[in-house]
Amino acid sequence: MTAEATGRGTAGAPSGPSVVTGPRRLPWLGNLPQFARDPLDFFVRLRERGDVVAWRLGPQRALFVSRPEHIGELLTGIETVFRHPELGWAFTLVLGDGVVTSEGAAWRRKRALVQPAVRPRQVRTYAATMAACAAGLAATWQAGQRIDVRREMLALTQRIAVRTLFGVDTAGREEVIGAAMDVAQRAIGDEFRGVTLFLPPWVPTPGRRRLRHAVRVIDAEVGRVTGERRRSGADRDDLLSRLLAARDEQGLPLSDKEVRDEAVTLYIGGHETTGTTLTWVWYLLSHNPGARARLGEELKRVLGGRTPEFDDLRLLPYTEQVVKETLRLYPPVWLMTGVAKEGSTLGGRAVPEGTVVWSSQWSAHRDPRWFPEPDTFRPERWDPRGEPAAPDHAWFPFGGGARACLGARFAMVEAVLVLATLAQRFHVDLGPGEVPAEPRLTLQPGAPMGAVLRAAT
Repeated sequence: MTAEATGRGTAGAPSGPSVVTGPRRLPWLGNLPQFARDPLDFFVRLRERGDVVAWRLGPQRALFVSRPEHIGELLTGIETVFRHPELGWAFTLVLGDGVVTSEGAAWRRKRALVQPAVRPRQVRTYAATMAACAAGLAATWQAGQRIDVRREMLALTQRIAVRTLFGVDTAGREEVIGAAMDVAQRAIGDEFRGVTLFLPPWVPTPGRRRLRHAVRVIDAEVGRVTGERRRSGADRDDLLSRLLAARDEQGLPLSDKEVRDEAVTLYIGGHETTGTTLTWVWYLLSHNPGARARLGEELKRVLGGRTPEFDDLRLLPYTEQVVKETLRLYPPVWLMTGVAKEGSTLGGRAVPEGTVVWSSQWSAHRDPRWFPEPDTFRPERWDPRGEPAAPDHAWFPFGGGARACLGARFAMVEAVLVLATLAQRFHVDLGPGEVPAEPRLTLQPGAPMGAVLRAAT
C-alpha cells in the first residue's frame, strides 16, 4: 500500500490526507471497549494504521490524527475551525467554568484576566518559593530512607501550589485536599474510559457520589482561603491576589465562583501535572544511570551544593532537557480533542460537522518518524546543537495555539528548580521493574513507586 493510501508520507509533504478505517466497531458502542481497555495502546494502534483514522467512541463519529501538521491544525484551530469539546460531567464538576472549559467570549475574557498572573515576569517571583520548598523537603530526607516517590512529589508540589496560589499553607489540610484531588482525577479518568461519559448528570453512580464529596472538600478549602483574603483586604504577591485584583475591559472583577474555578484550575496545573512529571523523572533517572551521572555533573559544576535561583535556569540546560524528555515519554496530559464546526477542514479535506478530532501526546511523542529510538530516554535529543529537531507539534505536552496551557512556563520552572535542588543531594533508586502508565486525569504510575534514597556523590 502506498504512503498516500495510508495517509503517510514525509513531515514536509502533507498532501490531502486519506482517511483510513479504524478497528472493527460494535453496534452503538463503536470502539469504546477497545479504548476503555487500554487507551494508550489503542491510540498507538490507530497511529500505526495511518495518519488520519476514522473510529467511533460510542455513538460519536471520530478521527484520530498523528501527523504534526494535522495536530497543529487541531491545536491552533480551537475556537475557530473546531469548538472546544464537552469534557464530561466529572471534568466540568471539578474545574467548573474556568479558562480550560469555557468557550467563545467567556473564554477570551477569562484568559485575559488570568494570563497576567502567570506571565514569565510573575513566574520569576515564584521561583524562590519553589526552590525553598524543595530545599525544605531535602532537609527531611536521609540516605537509606525508603520513600513513596509519588506521594513525596505530590506533597511537595501541593505545598508549592498552595504557597504560590494562596500565599499561605493549608494549616494541616494538605492530606485531606490531596485525597480529594486523587478522587477527582480518578473519577475523571474513569469517566473517559467508560459508559458513564454518555450518562446524563442525574444518573447516580458510586463514583459520582465520591466525586461530589471530594469537590465539596476542595470547594470548602478554596472558599475558606478566598473569603479570608477578601475580608482582610491583604495585598500579597501571590496568584490569588492577582485573580482578586483582575478587572476586565468593563472594569468588572471575577465573581467568587469564577475565582474558585480559576484557582482550582491553577491548583491542578501547578500541583497534579508537575508532581506527576517529577515522579516520572525519578523513575527514568533511576533506570538510566548515565543520564543521572551527567545531570549530577552539571548540578555540581553550576550550583556547588547551593539552592538554585531563577537566574540559574539558563545555566542548567541538561536539567531542562531531562524534564523535556520526561514530558515526551510520560506527558501528564495525554490526549487533546476538538469538535469540527460547520465548514471545518483538516489538511485541506472537509471534516463533517460534529466529528470529534482526537490526538494523543502519548502516541505522537513515541512516533519513530519524529523521535528516533522513541522508547529510549535520551535527554540530549533536546540539545539544539545535536540531532535535528522534531517537527513543530510533534511534541506538545502543554497543548498549543491560543488554548495552550497558561501555566506552561510555571510548570517548567518549577520542575527544573525542584529537580536541581533534590538531585544534587540525593539519588532516588527505584527497583528494576517496569511501572506501567495509567491514564487518569493525568498520566499516573499504574503501580506503587517505592524507592531508597542514596546520597549523591
